[in-house]
Amino acid sequence: MATVTYDKATRIYPGADKPAVDQLDIRIEDGEFLVLVGPSGCGKSTSLRMLAGLEDVNGGSIRIGDRDVTHLPPKDRDIAMVFQNYALYPHMTVAENMGFALKIAKVPKAEIRQKVEDAARILDLTEYLDRKPKALSGGQRQRVAMGRAIVREPQVFLMDEPLSNLDAKLRVQTRTQIAGLQRRLGITTVYVTHDQVEAMTMGDRVAVLKDGLLQQIDSPRNMYDRPANLFVAGFIGSPAMNLVEVPITDGGVKFGNSVVPVSREALTAAADRGDRTVTVGVRPEHFDLVRPAGDPLAKDASAGLAVTVNVVEELGADGYVYGTAELDGERKDLVVRVGGREVPEKGAVLNVVPRPGELHVFSTSSGERLSD
Repeated sequence: MATVTYDKATRIYPGADKPAVDQLDIRIEDGEFLVLVGPSGCGKSTSLRMLAGLEDVNGGSIRIGDRDVTHLPPKDRDIAMVFQNYALYPHMTVAENMGFALKIAKVPKAEIRQKVEDAARILDLTEYLDRKPKALSGGQRQRVAMGRAIVREPQVFLMDEPLSNLDAKLRVQTRTQIAGLQRRLGITTVYVTHDQVEAMTMGDRVAVLKDGLLQQIDSPRNMYDRPANLFVAGFIGSPAMNLVEVPITDGGVKFGNSVVPVSREALTAAADRGDRTVTVGVRPEHFDLVRPAGDPLAKDASAGLAVTVNVVEELGADGYVYGTAELDGERKDLVVRVGGREVPEKGAVLNVVPRPGELHVFSTSSGERLSD
């Protein structure tokens, strides 16, 4: 096992104006599961391929443990990679596919067989060892690719969107298996995905990239609760955080017909920048409904923000209302979570107020987080 360190690692493709990966600084601890996530073209796969030795490093360095591997060929890095397309040999059996790298390394046949059987037992592949890949399902093929990596006992696992070819149900099942397997084996793992739900459910830590730049690296919980900037706030979470630009007023921000208090530090930071507005982020689950007039538990029905319901997603325990509201003369799309048994009709109007303690405040001009 080993740590992995990106030390200002940079990759500039020939003919490109700007780096695909720009001075990436990350230290991955021994046995950690780190997920690199971001939209297409953000540099996450390039970062992984730099670590694998499949892309040149034009600046900075990469270390595995105490070894500088920046310019070492892939075969000398002691890594094993699991690809998106499985990359299995169709003419070989499962056992032969899993043991092929050991065979090339001239490991004794008895030892190869033992390692393959041990890996097959971990991955529930024992009964398939004599089959060819074409006789397996997509999920089983992915487990064979995992087994091929496991038998090599590398210092680092690299996984490049390994679940993207699976259907939705199998993705959920397989990501649980991969996360559990990694914790059991304790091998340092770098995992690339564009799916932020995958990132949040699998990683010990998550690193969000945009345009080759690291935006934030943190535990999934901290990243959800304290996104560092507007990009991370809008990217992490499903459905996404509601982000609206609102004017600053005495002691808070004006949100529809309500003044919602925000921290003095956030208001001071905005004032120091000369901002008259801030961008407020509210997760769908952090809106409170103002009950209609006549309800014994009603608050002031004129308070809050009127949201017209366009679409409702019913998920059983919860429902998500996709609606529009008018803020400062502009129509904004908002998502509000409601109870599964309190789902409104399409065309209904909900009055909502954000919970003060759950507000995220960002600078509209720079995108940086201002709230605690």
